[in-house]
Parts: sequence; structure tokens; C-alpha cells
Amino acid sequence: MAFATLRHAGAAAQGRPDTVTGAAAAGLRRKPHVCFVAPYAWPVLSRDPNIQVVGGAEVQQCILARLLADNGYRVSMIAFDYGQPSPTLVDGVTVYKSFRENAGIPVFRFLHPRLTTMWRALREVDADVYYQRSSAMWTGVIAEFCRRYGKRAIYAGASDRDFDIGQEQIGLARDRWLYRRGLARVDRIVAQNPYQVESCRRNHQRTPVLIPSCYAPPAHAQRASLQNDSVLWVGTIHGYKRPEMFLEIAERLPHRRFVMIGGPSIGGERLQPGYFEAIRDRAARLPNVEFTGFLPLAQVEPWFDRARLLVLTSVYEGMPNVFLQAWARGVPTVSTVDVGAPVNTVVADAGEGAAKVEALLGNTALWNQASSDSLAYFERNHSSSEVLARYARLLEELV
Repeated sequence: MAFATLRHAGAAAQGRPDTVTGAAAAGLRRKPHVCFVAPYAWPVLSRDPNIQVVGGAEVQQCILARLLADNGYRVSMIAFDYGQPSPTLVDGVTVYKSFRENAGIPVFRFLHPRLTTMWRALREVDADVYYQRSSAMWTGVIAEFCRRYGKRAIYAGASDRDFDIGQEQIGLARDRWLYRRGLARVDRIVAQNPYQVESCRRNHQRTPVLIPSCYAPPAHAQRASLQNDSVLWVGTIHGYKRPEMFLEIAERLPHRRFVMIGGPSIGGERLQPGYFEAIRDRAARLPNVEFTGFLPLAQVEPWFDRARLLVLTSVYEGMPNVFLQAWARGVPTVSTVDVGAPVNTVVADAGEGAAKVEALLGNTALWNQASSDSLAYFERNHSSSEVLARYARLLEELV
């Protein structure tokens, strides 16, 4: 089978993977082969700007996959078929494609191509540990596969709703059953925050391992300063993200500059036709708001370098990647979601949000303290070195 290598955003080149011998090979053999089952992760990992899919769970899996690969682990990933070669090597991660998301005949496609193709890919990878993030039927499939073939399975929560019975973001009862069965059978569960630990204990009688989300800022990332002037919002334009609340805050503060970054949600568009267009048009009517629409992850990063504050208006989250992108630069956050981080200013509504935004922007000493605290909190809890150490202990314990 052809083996392609993709270097960052460059083109795929045919060839064979480098062979590791001697002491280096012995070192690699001491660490397990980890496979990330991440159907939607290919656009993020490959940095393909033409595929408008950038989910938080996918970003985390790609960050962690690269981190493990950079530190001597053999790392694979199974993703949907987006037309990429298979297998292909991206930043040290060998990616195998499964099936196109909408392939097959409705109802029957649950068995083929979905189950048949995924099972074949799991066997082809032949990893020691399979890691899957975010509630889905695949949790049950992976748990069953690992039990049958003597592998190890890790499930990682992505949203605070993942462990709340009846609140999981899974449409079909069959898929919810598979997910909950998988939670009972995987070898380890990873939670992002204390709320997820407690809800998993309460609802599923299992105690997760608490490992915070991770983020490695780009080499060119800049520390936030008082010269930065924008209040930033980044997310999918989806109902539960409540982008209209951000626009209401902007309306209340016409003397401040706001930037909104986000593309339409595919599921959200089916449920709420015209929602994205309504938000886009409302933003266009506000002279102090710049609306960019969808941007690939690499093009979003520079906006954090220019931000003075980040605002998040969701109904629920887990540990938003945008928080980590902000805190790593010392950008304070104002949010409607309490993720258990003392540096995050929690507000209840647009009125309170506007008051907190104005207080931080209008008080130099307050902003400086919030900026320093955010950066220190990030380095203690979400840096690459801290998260790698925790996962290394977990993988060593499993294998």
C-alpha cells in the first residue's frame, strides 16, 4: 500500500516511512502505539483550508497526537475519508481513512460501510491503545474491539454533557446505547474538569482520570498587551454557542471594538435554517463589530495575538480550546460557562457581560493582574509538558 507523507500544509509525497534502528528503536518499543479514533480530525491535522471543519475535540486530539509523536510514541489516527491518501504521515502521525461520512444507504449504512470499514481500520492499525474523544457510538465499538483483541481503550470527555444521562449530544437511541455501553467497558475514562469527574461518578459509577486539555502556542505567538484593542469571540455559529449574546454585548459598548470568528454549523443549519445568515447580517449592521466568517485554525491564531479580551457565550462547554489560546498569551476571559478555572470571569447574561468587559478594558491595573494570572494558570495546568506527563503515566499504567 502506498505510504504518503504530508509535511504541514505541503503536498503529499509518495515514499516509505523512515526506519528507526538501534537504541532509538529500543526506546520507541518501550512506549505503546497509540491510535486516535477521530473521524472529523483530518481537516485539522492536515491544515486543509478548504474543509470547513474545526471542532474542539478534534483540535485537542491533534494537539495530543502531535505531542506524543514528538516524544517518541508511535501514533496513528483513523479519520473519515476526505479524499486523502491512506495511510499518510502528517507531523509524525500515521493517518488511516475509514469511510466518507454520508456513504451508504440510510439505515443499512450503520452496518456497511460504517461498522465494517471502521472495524477493518482498527485491525489494520493494530495499536496497543485506542483513544476516542467526545460522546458517540464509536465509544462502544472501540471498547468491544479492544476487549476482543486484547487492546486498551481510553474514552476522553469533551463536553460537560458527555456524562449526564439524557444530555449527551447523540441523536439516535441505538447510538446512545452503544456510547453508554462503551463507557462501562473502556479501560480508562479521562475528564477535563472536576464537574465531569463528579458527573461520571454519579451517573456511570466510574471515576475518571482528570487530565486538563492541552495547547502549544505557535512559535510566533505574542504576549497580550494594553495596545491590543479587540474583544474576541471564536466558535461555530450554533444555537448553544449563543453568538447573539456577544453581539448584544457589542451593542451595549459601541465605543469598543469586537471581532467575531466562526462559520456555520452543519447540524445547526439543518435545525435552524438561516441562523448563520441572521447572525452574520446582524453583525454587519454594527459598526464596531468585524465578522470574519469561518477561518482555518492557523488563520485564527493571529487574532488572539491582537486580542485584549476573549468572550465566550455558550450554554455549556468542557474546556474550550479558545480559553487555552487566550490564557497562553495572557488574554483574560469573560464567559457564561464556569469551567472551574479561577482566572475565568463568569457572567450570567449580556448585561453583566458588558459590565465585566468594560471594567477590564477600562482599568489598567485590573487588566494587568488578570492577564498575569491567566498566563500563570495556563502554565501550571495546560502546558504541553504538564499534560504530556499525565498522559505518560496513564499510558504506562495501561500497558
